[in-house]
Amino acid sequence: MGQTVLVTGAASGIGLACTRLLLEDGCRVLAFDPQEDRMRAELPACDELTFFGGDVSKTEDCAAAVAQTVDKFGGLDALMHWGAAHSSKRWDELDADECNFIMSVNVTGSFLISQAAAKYMMAHDGGSIVLTTSTSVLFGVTGGNGQGGPAYVSSKGAIIALNRSLARALAPKVRCNAVSPGLAETAMVGGMTDELRAAMTLRFPMGRFGQPEEIANAGIFLISDKASFITGEVIHANGGSNFN
Repeated sequence: MGQTVLVTGAASGIGLACTRLLLEDGCRVLAFDPQEDRMRAELPACDELTFFGGDVSKTEDCAAAVAQTVDKFGGLDALMHWGAAHSSKRWDELDADECNFIMSVNVTGSFLISQAAAKYMMAHDGGSIVLTTSTSVLFGVTGGNGQGGPAYVSSKGAIIALNRSLARALAPKVRCNAVSPGLAETAMVGGMTDELRAAMTLRFPMGRFGQPEEIANAGIFLISDKASFITGEVIHANGGSNFN
């Protein structure tokens, strides 16, 4: 593939898997996550990889991450934004502080990192952006036992609208799409009981949770030339759970 890609959420889960796959494909990657030490421990030291420890909900960190990518690699072809904050609190447990935190990271953060990347792409040779929503939006899950609660689900629903708005605003130079993961084997499902995992698995036509690499590959397809006529769309990588 050979692109220069900024990946958020790169310390764990889907973002970590995506970073590894991109490096295997010959890409140059800036790995962005608040947990810089963890990224350095999980990922190989190589010339094609640089690290940025920062917060996507801060304008200055997003701008600095893009600037570091351009300084290190000479440009920016794609943004893959996997970073997110999770909350499983139910409606009667959630308070304003946690709700505002989830919205700040998931919604404001998605906008700010997209804005920073798009400013560079629009001024140069274009590019592509991949955001992350969630299959939980389709079900309106209510929280508890590791499932997304109303703050998380609302934030991921907002990203669908943001994706469509950016796709229209940035076309034709920059494409913007989103991946909607189903349940995957990441820390986000660590709070689920065995009983809930078994019940959820029965709902999936594929009969299992996804692997982080399977979700990441959907995003990698979207930044590739094979997706050159796709923008404003959401790919559901969820084992068929959206129609169950």
